[in-house]
Amino acid sequence: MKQKILLVDDEVSIVTLIKYNIERAGYNTEVAYSGNDALEKAINYEYDLIILDIMLPGIQGTEVCRQLRKRNIETPILMLTAKGSESDKITGLEVGADDYLTKPFSPKEMIARAKAILRRNNKTVVEEHTIRIANLTILPNHYEALIDDNKLELTRKEFDLLLHLSENQGMVLSREQLLRAVWNYDFDGDTRVVDVYISHLRKKIQPDANGHSFIHTIHGFGYKMGDDF
Repeated sequence: MKQKILLVDDEVSIVTLIKYNIERAGYNTEVAYSGNDALEKAINYEYDLIILDIMLPGIQGTEVCRQLRKRNIETPILMLTAKGSESDKITGLEVGADDYLTKPFSPKEMIARAKAILRRNNKTVVEEHTIRIANLTILPNHYEALIDDNKLELTRKEFDLLLHLSENQGMVLSREQLLRAVWNYDFDGDTRVVDVYISHLRKKIQPDANGHSFIHTIHGFGYKMGDDF
């Protein structure tokens, strides 16, 4: 069965271009031209990926993303942002988008980003083991992480990042290495997405300032996973 992508944009020319290239790449598409329509469809129907413009009539794309994540709908989201709109990119990631693409973009780049997200989302974790670091427990087969037996509310991408860091416990990983491993592509020098997700993880797995510190910043290089008392 073909994977289904929900395309959300109010510009007919862009919708036509993206839809043509998505279907040419072998995917099915549905279209929404407003934030309200996108939210209704994403809540009531299942999609493998949502390509979501930020600037929409009615509800903005970032609010659509926020509402979906509040409802625990973890469909991967590729956010479309205006050229040079740095705040939109960061806001999109903070509310739960998996990646962003800046307009104008080439169809080839858009398809590559979409495929990378879909590959990562469909990757099955086959290891039959449990990872424990101090009071943090990670269950790869169940996509679950716990602190003192309390389940953490992580997005799929946050879990993927946590799992990769944990599987390489004690190793210093650069932002570029994390991008390749978790997002499956390079950001052409823009690695801020890693910092955003590390910040999210730290807030969720280190809620107690007096507790363990699991993710360590190695200044000038990247991050390392390990317990620190």
